[in-house]
Amino acid sequence: MRVFFLLILLAGIGLGILYPWAATNFSGREIATLPVYDRDAGFSQAEARLASADAPVRVLVDMTALAAPEFAPTRTVLTMTVSGEQGTVLAETMSFAESKPQERNPQLRQKIYRDEVGLLTGIEDGDYTFVVGPGDAEGIDIQSVDIVLRGGAAVLDPRLQPVGYVLSAIGFIGLVLAMRARRRKSGNVAQPGPRWGRGGGNSA
Repeated sequence: MRVFFLLILLAGIGLGILYPWAATNFSGREIATLPVYDRDAGFSQAEARLASADAPVRVLVDMTALAAPEFAPTRTVLTMTVSGEQGTVLAETMSFAESKPQERNPQLRQKIYRDEVGLLTGIEDGDYTFVVGPGDAEGIDIQSVDIVLRGGAAVLDPRLQPVGYVLSAIGFIGLVLAMRARRRKSGNVAQPGPRWGRGGGNSA
């Protein structure tokens, strides 16, 4: 039973955590990296020419900051609007609350934080404009901001991640119960009776 529940736990971790992470960061191909903020120059809009063959395009933002900023889900660090010839196609906010830092320059204490903005679907051939601005979060020392576009990105099935969480919980609980049952069974094994004769505890 322990092996069975361990497999369920691993399957749950794969569906709930590893699959979304891999699909977000590695699926598709990188088609553009657009700098939109520099500490000296400030914010600037960027343009990229996209083709219908690139769809769906996953839009990611890499923000470089000093030290370890304190992010909160209720605070907006950056905002983004994407527009094409057909008008606004994406408008989102970024909190970076679930972003894991990556070292860029240990000597300068710079860390990169990545957040997913969303997917561009139904793309028409043409130029798209990306506008990034500051949010209402305070105390974050932003050094630079880059937009990363990945074409042909995988579209996550929204049903898989909750299923993964459920499987992880079932696998973990089942594994714990199976290990406890095994320990109880080992503790209930009958001990050998007293020995008689020479060396025994009741020798005459």
